[in-house]
Amino acid sequence: MRKKRIILPLQEEEIKQLKMGEQIYLSGTMYGARDAAHKKILETLAKGEKPPVNLAGETIYYVGPCPARPGQVIGSAGPTTSGRMDAYTPALLQLGLKGMIGKGERSEDILLEMQKRGAVYLAAVGGAGALLSQCIKKAEVVAYPELGPEAIWSLTVEDFPVVVIIDIQGNNLYREGPKQYARR
Repeated sequence: MRKKRIILPLQEEEIKQLKMGEQIYLSGTMYGARDAAHKKILETLAKGEKPPVNLAGETIYYVGPCPARPGQVIGSAGPTTSGRMDAYTPALLQLGLKGMIGKGERSEDILLEMQKRGAVYLAAVGGAGALLSQCIKKAEVVAYPELGPEAIWSLTVEDFPVVVIIDIQGNNLYREGPKQYARR
């Protein structure tokens, strides 16, 4: 598995080159949001209003961070189950979202929509929230503060480790990985 460092936001040419199974390190700014924030974004769109953040070309980390302890930027910040965002994802991809970070499988409909829109799905290691939080250098709520940890966060990260799970060709490590293992 080759390693690659990428500066956010994701660029079209970088997205095209990402391959299932690659380990990459992200630096730059991404958004953090979970299901409650996704639901509010869709409610905003249903009213004919613009969402509170421009998602074109952006990456969302499915996270609801724990409160920061004194001297910390953020508390534990591990990924949440991505399938809970599947109902909201097509609308966000239509807004230009290019990257999603979480854990667990995505539905077949989402896989097809990602291919259509040229987006990738990345996984962060579940259960490693305390370690992942050390890669977050700045964290601030940018929308829906009433949602607490489920608000929309702007997260500035440095060498945030993820694995490409689904690339833009639709290759899916959760499906192909077990097949490759079985062949060995």
